[in-house]
Amino acid sequence: MIFRQFVHFLSTAALVMTWGLSAASADTPVATVEGLQLVEDSKLATVYAEPGVSLGQYRRIFLYDPYIAFRKDWKKEQNSKNTPSINDLDMAKIKIELSTLFQEVFAETLENAGYELVSERAEDVLLVKPAIINLDIVAPDTGSGGNSHSYTETAGEMTLYMELYDSVTDDLIAKAIDRQKDRQTGYIRWQNRIRNRAAAERILQSWANVLKEGLDDARSVR
Repeated sequence: MIFRQFVHFLSTAALVMTWGLSAASADTPVATVEGLQLVEDSKLATVYAEPGVSLGQYRRIFLYDPYIAFRKDWKKEQNSKNTPSINDLDMAKIKIELSTLFQEVFAETLENAGYELVSERAEDVLLVKPAIINLDIVAPDTGSGGNSHSYTETAGEMTLYMELYDSVTDDLIAKAIDRQKDRQTGYIRWQNRIRNRAAAERILQSWANVLKEGLDDARSVR
Protein backbone atom coordinates (compact mmCIF):
# COMPACT_ATOMS: atom_id res chain seq x y z
CA MET A 1 0.00 0.00 0.00
CA ILE A 2 1.53 3.33 -1.06
CA PHE A 3 -0.40 5.65 1.26
CA ARG A 4 -3.32 6.05 -1.14
CA GLN A 5 -5.64 6.73 1.79
CA PHE A 6 -3.19 9.22 3.31
CA VAL A 7 -3.02 11.12 0.04
CA HIS A 8 -6.80 10.95 -0.40
CA PHE A 9 -7.36 12.61 2.94
CA LEU A 10 -4.69 15.21 2.21
CA SER A 11 -6.39 16.18 -1.02
CA THR A 12 -9.93 16.01 0.38
CA ALA A 13 -9.10 18.16 3.38
CA ALA A 14 -7.64 20.83 1.14
CA LEU A 15 -10.68 20.81 -1.14
CA VAL A 16 -13.05 21.25 1.76
CA MET A 17 -11.01 24.08 3.29
CA THR A 18 -10.95 26.11 0.00
CA TRP A 19 -7.89 27.99 1.20
CA GLY A 20 -5.64 27.26 -1.76
CA LEU A 21 -2.77 24.82 -2.16
CA SER A 22 0.31 24.39 -4.28
CA ALA A 23 -0.30 21.36 -6.47
CA ALA A 24 2.47 19.29 -7.97
CA SER A 25 3.36 20.70 -11.38
CA ALA A 26 4.31 18.90 -14.56
CA ASP A 27 7.95 19.60 -13.70
CA THR A 28 7.75 17.86 -10.31
CA PRO A 29 10.24 14.95 -10.20
CA VAL A 30 8.62 11.52 -10.20
CA ALA A 31 11.04 10.24 -7.55
CA THR A 32 13.30 11.57 -4.82
CA VAL A 33 16.93 10.74 -4.16
CA GLU A 34 15.72 8.55 -1.28
CA GLY A 35 13.69 6.41 -3.68
CA LEU A 36 10.27 7.76 -2.76
CA GLN A 37 7.77 7.86 -5.60
CA LEU A 38 5.51 10.77 -6.48
CA VAL A 39 1.89 9.89 -5.74
CA GLU A 40 0.07 10.85 -8.90
CA ASP A 41 -3.44 11.09 -7.47
CA SER A 42 -2.49 13.82 -5.02
CA LYS A 43 -4.24 16.71 -6.75
CA LEU A 44 -3.61 19.53 -4.30
CA ALA A 45 -0.35 18.64 -2.56
CA THR A 46 3.00 17.20 -3.45
CA VAL A 47 3.39 13.83 -1.75
CA TYR A 48 6.09 11.19 -2.09
CA ALA A 49 5.87 7.73 -0.54
CA GLU A 50 7.93 4.56 -0.32
CA PRO A 51 6.30 1.91 -2.53
CA GLY A 52 4.72 -1.00 -0.69
CA VAL A 53 4.97 0.39 2.83
CA SER A 54 1.94 0.79 5.12
CA LEU A 55 1.29 3.05 8.08
CA GLY A 56 -0.88 0.35 9.62
CA GLN A 57 1.78 -0.98 11.98
CA TYR A 58 2.16 2.28 13.87
CA ARG A 59 0.19 2.79 17.08
CA ARG A 60 2.32 5.46 18.73
CA ILE A 61 3.72 8.75 17.50
CA PHE A 62 7.03 10.47 18.20
CA LEU A 63 6.16 14.04 17.24
CA TYR A 64 9.10 16.40 16.91
CA ASP A 65 8.83 20.12 17.55
CA PRO A 66 8.35 21.85 14.21
CA TYR A 67 11.15 23.78 12.58
CA ILE A 68 9.75 27.22 11.75
CA ALA A 69 10.99 29.71 9.16
CA PHE A 70 9.50 32.99 8.01
CA ARG A 71 9.11 33.92 4.37
CA LYS A 72 12.24 35.51 2.96
CA ASP A 73 12.27 39.30 3.44
CA TRP A 74 9.20 39.11 5.72
CA LYS A 75 10.87 41.16 8.45
CA LYS A 76 12.13 43.76 5.98
CA GLU A 77 8.71 44.19 4.40
CA GLN A 78 6.97 44.41 7.77
CA ASN A 79 9.35 47.09 8.95
CA SER A 80 8.74 49.15 5.83
CA LYS A 81 5.09 49.62 6.81
CA ASN A 82 4.76 49.05 10.57
CA THR A 83 5.57 51.12 13.65
CA PRO A 84 7.14 50.02 15.93
CA SER A 85 9.33 47.75 13.87
CA ILE A 86 9.59 43.95 14.13
CA ASN A 87 12.81 42.79 15.78
CA ASP A 88 14.50 39.42 16.19
CA LEU A 89 12.97 38.93 19.64
CA ASP A 90 9.49 39.44 18.20
CA MET A 91 10.18 36.81 15.56
CA ALA A 92 11.53 34.37 18.15
CA LYS A 93 8.38 34.81 20.25
CA ILE A 94 6.15 34.15 17.25
CA LYS A 95 8.08 30.96 16.48
CA ILE A 96 7.73 29.74 20.06
CA GLU A 97 4.01 30.48 20.12
CA LEU A 98 3.41 28.75 16.79
CA SER A 99 5.50 25.73 17.82
CA THR A 100 3.54 25.41 21.07
CA LEU A 101 0.23 25.71 19.23
CA PHE A 102 1.36 23.09 16.70
CA GLN A 103 2.12 20.61 19.48
CA GLU A 104 -1.15 21.34 21.28
CA VAL A 105 -3.31 20.87 18.17
CA PHE A 106 -1.54 17.73 16.91
CA ALA A 107 -1.30 16.14 20.35
CA GLU A 108 -4.98 16.66 21.13
CA THR A 109 -6.08 15.40 17.71
CA LEU A 110 -3.93 12.28 17.79
CA GLU A 111 -4.53 11.41 21.43
CA ASN A 112 -8.29 11.82 21.07
CA ALA A 113 -8.07 9.31 18.22
CA GLY A 114 -6.30 6.79 20.45
CA TYR A 115 -2.68 7.39 19.44
CA GLU A 116 -0.14 7.67 22.23
CA LEU A 117 2.52 10.35 21.90
CA VAL A 118 5.89 9.09 23.07
CA SER A 119 9.53 10.17 23.21
CA GLU A 120 11.15 6.79 22.62
CA ARG A 121 11.60 4.57 19.57
CA ALA A 122 9.96 1.18 19.03
CA GLU A 123 8.59 -0.97 16.21
CA ASP A 124 5.12 0.55 16.54
CA VAL A 125 6.38 4.16 16.76
CA LEU A 126 6.21 6.53 13.79
CA LEU A 127 8.56 9.51 13.74
CA VAL A 128 6.86 12.67 12.51
CA LYS A 129 9.24 15.50 11.66
CA PRO A 130 7.38 18.68 10.67
CA ALA A 131 8.49 22.08 9.50
CA ILE A 132 6.52 25.27 8.97
CA ILE A 133 8.15 27.26 6.20
CA ASN A 134 7.32 30.47 4.33
CA LEU A 135 5.45 31.76 7.37
CA ASP A 136 3.80 35.00 6.29
CA ILE A 137 1.77 36.85 8.91
CA VAL A 138 0.16 39.80 7.17
CA ALA A 139 -0.40 41.90 10.28
CA PRO A 140 1.64 40.60 13.24
CA ASP A 141 0.58 41.79 16.69
CA THR A 142 3.66 41.65 18.87
CA GLY A 143 1.94 43.13 21.90
CA SER A 144 4.36 46.04 21.98
CA GLY A 145 2.98 49.35 23.11
CA GLY A 146 2.23 51.83 20.38
CA ASN A 147 1.38 49.32 17.66
CA SER A 148 -0.96 50.84 15.12
CA HIS A 149 -4.04 48.88 14.08
CA SER A 150 -3.58 46.82 10.91
CA TYR A 151 -6.56 46.10 8.67
CA THR A 152 -6.43 43.24 6.15
CA GLU A 153 -8.69 40.62 4.53
CA THR A 154 -6.58 37.66 5.66
CA ALA A 155 -4.23 36.73 8.48
CA GLY A 156 -1.61 35.21 6.15
CA GLU A 157 -0.30 31.83 5.07
CA MET A 158 2.21 29.09 5.83
CA THR A 159 3.47 25.86 4.32
CA LEU A 160 3.83 22.49 6.01
CA TYR A 161 6.75 20.26 5.08
CA MET A 162 6.45 16.92 6.87
CA GLU A 163 8.54 13.75 6.82
CA LEU A 164 7.50 10.37 8.25
CA TYR A 165 10.14 7.88 9.41
CA ASP A 166 10.21 4.39 10.83
CA SER A 167 11.63 4.92 14.32
CA VAL A 168 13.66 1.70 14.41
CA THR A 169 15.38 1.87 11.02
CA ASP A 170 15.17 5.63 10.37
CA ASP A 171 13.77 4.71 6.97
CA LEU A 172 12.10 7.70 5.32
CA ILE A 173 8.60 6.45 4.53
CA ALA A 174 6.91 9.52 3.12
CA LYS A 175 7.14 13.27 2.76
CA ALA A 176 4.56 15.91 1.91
CA ILE A 177 4.41 19.64 1.31
CA ASP A 178 1.20 21.57 1.66
CA ARG A 179 0.59 25.33 1.45
CA GLN A 180 -2.38 26.81 3.26
CA LYS A 181 -3.64 30.37 3.16
CA ASP A 182 -6.05 31.80 5.67
CA ARG A 183 -9.49 32.28 4.20
CA GLN A 184 -10.36 35.61 2.66
CA THR A 185 -13.09 37.34 4.66
CA GLY A 186 -14.29 39.47 1.75
CA TYR A 187 -13.97 42.59 3.85
CA ILE A 188 -11.24 44.51 5.64
CA ARG A 189 -10.95 43.96 9.39
CA TRP A 190 -8.51 44.63 12.17
CA GLN A 191 -6.04 41.77 12.53
CA ASN A 192 -4.77 41.19 16.06
CA ARG A 193 -3.09 38.45 18.08
CA ILE A 194 -6.37 36.62 18.76
CA ARG A 195 -7.40 36.51 15.10
CA ASN A 196 -3.90 35.53 13.98
CA ARG A 197 -3.86 32.66 16.47
CA ALA A 198 -7.31 31.50 15.39
CA ALA A 199 -6.23 31.48 11.74
CA ALA A 200 -3.10 29.48 12.55
CA GLU A 201 -5.11 27.02 14.62
CA ARG A 202 -7.55 26.41 11.75
CA ILE A 203 -4.71 25.58 9.39
CA LEU A 204 -2.88 23.39 11.92
CA GLN A 205 -6.09 21.54 12.71
CA SER A 206 -6.60 20.70 9.04
CA TRP A 207 -3.11 19.20 8.88
CA ALA A 208 -3.54 17.29 12.16
CA ASN A 209 -6.78 15.82 10.83
CA VAL A 210 -5.03 14.69 7.67
CA LEU A 211 -2.38 12.80 9.63
CA LYS A 212 -4.90 11.27 12.01
CA GLU A 213 -7.25 10.14 9.26
CA GLY A 214 -4.40 8.71 7.22
CA LEU A 215 -3.25 6.64 10.22
CA ASP A 216 -6.82 5.55 10.95
CA ASP A 217 -7.39 4.42 7.39
CA ALA A 218 -4.11 2.52 7.18
CA ARG A 219 -4.88 0.73 10.43
CA SER A 220 -8.37 -0.24 9.32
CA VAL A 221 -7.14 -2.03 6.17
CA ARG A 222 -4.05 -3.63 7.66
